[in-house]
Amino acid sequence: MKAAFFKEHGGPEKVVYDDYRDPTPGPDDVVVRVGACALNHVDLLLLDGRFPPPEGLPHVNGCEVTGTIETVGARVTGLERGQRVIIFPGFACGGCEYCLRGERTVCVKYGYLGAHKDGGYAERVKAPAANILPLPEAIAFEAGAALPMAMVTAWHALVAQARLQPGQTVLVQAAGSGVGSAAIQIARLVGARVITTVGSDDKLEFARALGAERVVNYRTQDFVDAVRTWTNKRGVDVVIEHIGGETFERSVLALTRLGTLVTIGSHDTHWGRLDLRHVYSKNLRVVGTNLGSILELRTILDYVTAGRLKPVIDRAFPLKDARAAVQYVLDRKNKGKVLLVP
Repeated sequence: MKAAFFKEHGGPEKVVYDDYRDPTPGPDDVVVRVGACALNHVDLLLLDGRFPPPEGLPHVNGCEVTGTIETVGARVTGLERGQRVIIFPGFACGGCEYCLRGERTVCVKYGYLGAHKDGGYAERVKAPAANILPLPEAIAFEAGAALPMAMVTAWHALVAQARLQPGQTVLVQAAGSGVGSAAIQIARLVGARVITTVGSDDKLEFARALGAERVVNYRTQDFVDAVRTWTNKRGVDVVIEHIGGETFERSVLALTRLGTLVTIGSHDTHWGRLDLRHVYSKNLRVVGTNLGSILELRTILDYVTAGRLKPVIDRAFPLKDARAAVQYVLDRKNKGKVLLVP
């Protein structure tokens, strides 16, 4: 099959479009012919070597995948060839103490499609049958591919971890990202008010259209000052943060008493200072999360089908142009998800 993969670490120039080994399903697996695959920040970390693929090189990126089932393993039931599906990207063992507590995202053997196994930058991809959900006819392959990581992560961060309530206020960092654009919509669905940040003025109206009440260009304005003005010096109840570094440090300053910061990534740097005086004096919660559950993905599919949530797609590149797609994301030109289509 054709795939976009890399044989050595580096920048977009290391991505090669060429023949690649066909996926071979085990008895509990399916092979999916890819309809669309979304790019994610983890793809960049894998490519440049900050997160080396555990199975080594060459490697195919791509965590968020939709398509049609091409091959079904011998022990698989309830799925059939030609069925439209979406793949839940998180793998868990099902038997460790954390899985048995229902916390599969911290499984001792947890992994991601496209990170710990070859992913969807290809014509076909293998996945466990347990990770497969039917994709409703009302959801196009491209729209579905924008959901499994970004939308599920944002949902779990706001609903499960922050326990967001109607009328509360939320600061969402980076509205132009997949997680940011999803978090704004989910917060509004819950009934919360949203202030968000963008890195350029051409994204201001984009963020407002998603439902943000206040949009701050963090390159020209201090987002903490903007939060204080917007909330009449109170601060926000919840911050969704996935940048790290100074953004993480200053996000804590934007919280009100009893506020919650949920960190779901570190796209700029893996380090972030924390002034503990603010944490204990204001009784803050700082919570980490790294995805969600397949049941949450099923709930999101229902909301998307009903038109209450909308995957935000910037543009789709042909699979053969994967190198250009990676550069586009690196240059932070995107407003929402960037896709590859075989």
